[in-house]
Amino acid sequence: MSTASTPVTPVTIDTDRPAVPLTRLVGVELRKSLDTRAGRWFSISILALCAVVMLILAFLVEPGNQDFSFFLSAMGGTLGYFLPIIAIMLVTSEWSQRTALVTFSLEPRRSRVVTAKLVAGLLLSVAVLLLSMVLAAIGTGLASGVRGLDVSWTIDGRELFTFFVTNLIVVLIGFAFAMLLMNTPAAIVAYFVYSLVLPIVVGIVGALIEWFGDLAPWIEFNTAQVPLFTGDGTPTGQEWAQIVTSGVIWLVLPLTFGIIRLLRAEVK
Repeated sequence: MSTASTPVTPVTIDTDRPAVPLTRLVGVELRKSLDTRAGRWFSISILALCAVVMLILAFLVEPGNQDFSFFLSAMGGTLGYFLPIIAIMLVTSEWSQRTALVTFSLEPRRSRVVTAKLVAGLLLSVAVLLLSMVLAAIGTGLASGVRGLDVSWTIDGRELFTFFVTNLIVVLIGFAFAMLLMNTPAAIVAYFVYSLVLPIVVGIVGALIEWFGDLAPWIEFNTAQVPLFTGDGTPTGQEWAQIVTSGVIWLVLPLTFGIIRLLRAEVK
């Protein structure tokens, strides 16, 4: 007894399909950062905190400190502690929410996903910084219009440079810690140790040990960046060398090893 054989259709792979555009990947990462309640409300909370700081400065602080540059500096100081968490959550959410398998299946080239996350984090950070500038302008207007204070709207390029660059640097550091640790609580703790605990410890030890005080700007990034927003805001050649050297230690190396780890990490 014989049975009719069913013809087998060969399976073909479409190799001519174009790659997913990077702009689409960036758009997806932006949506992912704001679609979740945690990401959306955290971004709103940061701006709400800036608004509270702005109102306090506008109505409660003694007259004489309500210039636009003062408000902008206060916004930058507030954002510097919380803005990097947005970048951290962009990276670590893939692993904490177990969506990495889906993400890297849809786009197997992990380097493009990393690039999209970095670009999305920077774009979102710039958007928050621009909104904080609007809040600074509102605060200056309230101090002038409601309290009748004599305020200055003048701001120079150096102050704008300091406002954007210093905040984007801490965003990049948060991103680097997230890539290196791939765990939300660990990355957030590491960032706050870097930004809050480390400068205090270095300052205390530097005050007690003279040679360590001279060494600190070469190995501690926060200390090295002080010349960017003090004095005339123009670092000397040695100070730029300290910024670059400490930046390599706290930004370039963690980011490099973090990228290597993420590209090689087993997806579960």
